[in-house]
Amino acid sequence: MFENLSDKLQRVFKSLRGQGTLTEENISEALRELRVALLEADVNLNVVRDLVEQIRQKAVGAEVLTALSPSEQVIKIVRDELITLLGRDTARFNFASRPPTVILMAGLQGSGKTTTSAKLAAWLKKGGHRPMLVSVDVYRPAAREQLKIVAGQVGAKLYEGKLNDEPAGTALVERLAKEAKREAVIMGCDTLIVDTAGRLHIDSELMSEMESLKKLLGPQEILFVADSMTGQDAVNSAQDFHSRLGLTGVILTKMDGDARGGAALSIRHVTGQPIKFIGVGEKPDAFEPFHPDRIVGRILGMGDMLSLIEKAEATLDHKKSEEFAKKALLGDGFTLDDFREQLKQIKKLGSMESILKMLPSVGPFAGMQQAASSIDEKQFSRTEAIINSMTPKERRNHEIISGTRRKRIAAGSGTSVQDVNTLLRQYAQMAKMFKSMGKGGLARNMMRGGMGALSPKQRFGR
Repeated sequence: MFENLSDKLQRVFKSLRGQGTLTEENISEALRELRVALLEADVNLNVVRDLVEQIRQKAVGAEVLTALSPSEQVIKIVRDELITLLGRDTARFNFASRPPTVILMAGLQGSGKTTTSAKLAAWLKKGGHRPMLVSVDVYRPAAREQLKIVAGQVGAKLYEGKLNDEPAGTALVERLAKEAKREAVIMGCDTLIVDTAGRLHIDSELMSEMESLKKLLGPQEILFVADSMTGQDAVNSAQDFHSRLGLTGVILTKMDGDARGGAALSIRHVTGQPIKFIGVGEKPDAFEPFHPDRIVGRILGMGDMLSLIEKAEATLDHKKSEEFAKKALLGDGFTLDDFREQLKQIKKLGSMESILKMLPSVGPFAGMQQAASSIDEKQFSRTEAIINSMTPKERRNHEIISGTRRKRIAAGSGTSVQDVNTLLRQYAQMAKMFKSMGKGGLARNMMRGGMGALSPKQRFGR
């Protein structure tokens, strides 16, 4: 996500930092490069014009040209204007004063609307809500079946309804919607997510049906689901839907792919409606609220440490992590069983590529994002398989693993003796490092000083 745009912006900033002093001339040159970078990222032309002009007006002011670090001032202006473009504050989700809250999901076919409906249900469940899903796509049986499957995956209630051999059309759609809302009340569900029919393109029949549903259900949220990979097509479709329905927000899907960023940077400016969520993977939990300042941090190569910390807080078993720290640093060291448990914890956070991409691409982290694509994710599985092939006694005491045992472990895990040797060597190095840290008093100071009692946000100053 945004890699190409981020790389190009870094080059623009590098050229600015290389100037002894900033003049209107070299700022104009940098803004020309910025304009090209944004257009190549498929950002709407009018958005680019407005954004560059806003930056120009502030960047050529006396404050910047006479500042001690003018290039940093320009970078700050670019950051602030991008945040303003994306909405500045994280958008709030609208709930009904009297349940159920009705959420109407809109979008074209293939945008990921059905999967996103289930992801939204999972997100609501995590927040203590009781969502119900219903599909009113009476034209494609496969769409209704897909919603049934993904609803089961996230453990959300589903109202299927019976079609009763009725002809597919607005009357049947309205009946299913009314029944689902009534069922949500009966079942004590406080939110109803309505997955509507999609089309390959916008037509009057689709819009009329959506307008009928809006009038019938009085939804608190009308969310347009857009495929971020389609760029300006997604922006144009959102604009058409908004003009007819009055959208309350946008959800961008496939933001983990090679989306150039044009849809994200254009859609709010064009529609006036906020991006509320983004889909960042195929799994049900690969779904997060849209934070404009954090996204801009990723675009400018500043990373998104806060999202990484929040993900770790929500995913990792803190009790197990603390037990591991105490055992590794203060006790008898950690075993291969403990090593395997830590691997499982890391895998819960997602791919190493997704983790490294949240780190800044400048300073001590420079180059790590580029290295992310070369990481062999299968190595985690191979390592786990090797440890699983050991006996409990071997996992507790790695020194008894002789050459014969290594051959057996390699055969049992489908790896080579060299792989087993590499793992044991890495484990021994880690054990030695932890032991030296414990002897040096670092661990005791951390525990005694309350470091373990602080949340990740407190530790990182946020």
